[in-house]
Amino acid sequence: MGRSEKDALTATQIMYPLMQCAHILFLKVDICQMGLDQRKVNMLARDYCEASKRNSRPIILSRHMSSGIKEGQQKMSKSDPSSAIFMEDSESQVNEKIRLAFCPHKVTEGNLCLEYIEYIVLPKSGRFAVLCKETDGSNRAYSKIEQLHEEYRSGTLHPDDVKLALAKAINEILQPVRDHFEKHPDAQALLDTVKAYRRTGGSQMQSGGDHTSKEPERRSA
Repeated sequence: MGRSEKDALTATQIMYPLMQCAHILFLKVDICQMGLDQRKVNMLARDYCEASKRNSRPIILSRHMSSGIKEGQQKMSKSDPSSAIFMEDSESQVNEKIRLAFCPHKVTEGNLCLEYIEYIVLPKSGRFAVLCKETDGSNRAYSKIEQLHEEYRSGTLHPDDVKLALAKAINEILQPVRDHFEKHPDAQALLDTVKAYRRTGGSQMQSGGDHTSKEPERRSA
């Protein structure tokens, strides 16, 4: 669970990593992708495979963990819809979330907007275009995060300009997903079912006092 071995753990804190480990093995995949915060569980699964003499161990791909949208959030959380951008978010939802995102002026460290550009926009699109209305109204395009960081720290790039450009870029990336659900009624029906389960399941968990259960996984952008 990412805690110190000296900490006193409850039974659920001991069982939950074992359930996560079993989940990896029940997937029966050759490659398992999870966040860096799950690395210990991933290694536990590989150690188990070696100890039990399984023929193959899953290859682990650990991805970067982005901060939450709000100030002070160490990572995004599917239990807080306002802390992250999800694959099913509408254009207006993306715009609003980015508008409220933590993006301190001239500060690159812990800046969620710049993380989205570095780990999502640039790898996907190869460039990040900004219309700098807050300065001279010129267009700027970046293919390297280092250059963007340099100009942001200097004040050449204003947070409002970055947010507008980022919201546009994220919406362009998500549009094919929206088109898929719009064109395929069966996919939309499945999404509606998951959303309905999330709503009813959440209320049942709260009334039943089960705080260890989790809602269906949501994919963040």
